[in-house]
Amino acid sequence: MPGGLNQPSRLNLEDLQREVFSVIRQPLTASEDMNPTLPDGTPTQAVADKIIKPNDRLTSFERLEIYNRQYWYRILSSLADDFPGLRAILGDRQFEKLSVAYLAECPSESFTMRNLGSKLESWLLEHLEFVTGVERIAMDMVRLEWADIAAFDDPELPVLKPEDLSTLGDDPVFHIQPHLRLLDLSFPVDDLLLSVRKKEQDKEVASNAVMERSHRSRIRRSSLPKPKKTRLAVYRRNESIYFKVLEPEAFALVRALQQGKTLSEAIEASVNWTNRSVEHITKQLHGWFANWASLGWFGKLPAR
Repeated sequence: MPGGLNQPSRLNLEDLQREVFSVIRQPLTASEDMNPTLPDGTPTQAVADKIIKPNDRLTSFERLEIYNRQYWYRILSSLADDFPGLRAILGDRQFEKLSVAYLAECPSESFTMRNLGSKLESWLLEHLEFVTGVERIAMDMVRLEWADIAAFDDPELPVLKPEDLSTLGDDPVFHIQPHLRLLDLSFPVDDLLLSVRKKEQDKEVASNAVMERSHRSRIRRSSLPKPKKTRLAVYRRNESIYFKVLEPEAFALVRALQQGKTLSEAIEASVNWTNRSVEHITKQLHGWFANWASLGWFGKLPAR
C-alpha cells in the first residue's frame, strides 16, 4: 500500500480508508498531538498498528499522527480563509475553538474544501455559546460569507437579452440567476466584511500549519456596526462576487420572482410585505429592471 498503509485481508480498500479517516478526523490535543484514545475509548495506538506500518524512524502512531496533524492544519486554515469576517468578530482564539468543535461534528464529506462551511450556519444556531454577546451579527456574517462562497460556484443561465423580452408574454415569469442569493440581515455586515478583507489584502495567509497562520486583529465590540436592517443581493458577474443593497420593495419583488411568481404576483407580494402602494412600486419598476438586467440577474431557460 502507498505510504506504508497496511491492508489486512479482512479490510478492503474502502474499509481501510474509513478506518484512517476515523482517526485523522479526531481533533488534536491542546499541544497539537494526536489523541491517545478515540471517542469510543479505543486506544489510538491499537488502530494505528492495524492500519499503518512503522519504519526505522517512526512508530505506527507517529506516522498516523502526521496525517492527523496535516488534516487539521489544512481544514482549520481553509475554514479561517473562508470566514475572515466571523474570525475578525470573534478573534483568532475563539474562532479556532468554534472551528474545532464544528469540524469535529461536521467533518469534510466532499472532495473540495469549498463545502467545509456549508453547515456552519445551522450548526452555529445550535451552538450559540461560541458567539456569546455577538450572536446576531455573527449569524449575519456567517450567512453573508457562505452566500459569497456559494454564489461563486452556483450555476448561471444564459443572460436574458432585450430582444427576448417580447417572448415573455403580458404577465411574464422572470428567471433569476441561480447564483443570486438574497439576504435579509439585521446588520450591515457587507461593509464590515469588505473592510476586513481590505485590511488583510497585504497579509500573508499560510495554508499548511496552524502555527504559520498570521494572527489577525479582532474587532473591538465597541467598534462593531450598530443594528441596521440590510437587504442584500449577493451575485456573480464576470467571475467576481458583488454585494448590492436593495430597497425593501425591490428586495421583496426579486424574492417573489425568485420563487417563480409572475410579475403581477411579485408586485402584489412586494405591496403586502412593505405596505407600499402599487403605484409606488410600479413607478420604480423600469429603473429597477433596467439596472438588474444590466447586472445580468435575469436568465433564460435552455430550450428543450
